[in-house]
Amino acid sequence: MSLAALIFDVDGTLADTERDGHRLAFNAAFKELGLDWVWDVPTYGRLLAVTGGKERMQHYVGTMRPDYAKPKDFDDLVAQLHQAKTRHYTALLAHGGIPLRPGVKRLLQAARAQGLRLAIATTTTPENVTALLTHSLAPGSETWFEVIGAGDIVPAKKPAADIYFWVLQQMGLEAAQCLAFEDSENGLKASQGAGLKTVVTINDYTRDHDFTGARAVLSDLGEADAPFQVLHGAAQGKRYVDLELLRLWHAVP
Repeated sequence: MSLAALIFDVDGTLADTERDGHRLAFNAAFKELGLDWVWDVPTYGRLLAVTGGKERMQHYVGTMRPDYAKPKDFDDLVAQLHQAKTRHYTALLAHGGIPLRPGVKRLLQAARAQGLRLAIATTTTPENVTALLTHSLAPGSETWFEVIGAGDIVPAKKPAADIYFWVLQQMGLEAAQCLAFEDSENGLKASQGAGLKTVVTINDYTRDHDFTGARAVLSDLGEADAPFQVLHGAAQGKRYVDLELLRLWHAVP
């Protein structure tokens, strides 16, 4: 089957949102609600093994804060914290604090020009997705994506494959017609679990993850004046990811 669609993860894949975006927003929310929780860079790196912001907070309290006495309405507090975190994150984006990763905008524009369908499969909230696309890509650019699978739209988050199965169903496509883009081991497990061939662009938090089975593992998507580094896979002499290279990777059995 020929390549018909590209499906993108968001956090860490479209933009380096984790360390200098979500982490800062979580800390601002904790302070706002009078908690003494502070997630430094190493702590947040460990917490990224858990997908989903609410799940991450639950895990933090359960494993790293035995001194914290959970109130009876703890689940409500977590939901309130997550809403505050989203607000702080959106404000950070609005001030241009989180640019897209190299090559992302170029590749999206090229895909649209050649009629490839675009979708998103992420565990972050729909509000976070819209804010990132609006402020870092272009106003109204959420309409570039035919389907946005985000947040709690499926019960099981990555590394479960549910969000990818949902996106494929909404698009009416088979996995063999698509390529996925991820940045983490959990993301790769999710995409592969749905039968998708996957391109990985690493970041500081994920460079040591296991990416066995990925079509390619890259530093980023690259630009003509700032070529990518290929950690795994055959780049066919290319300096950056273009649609020709994606079709070559997709065609490999």
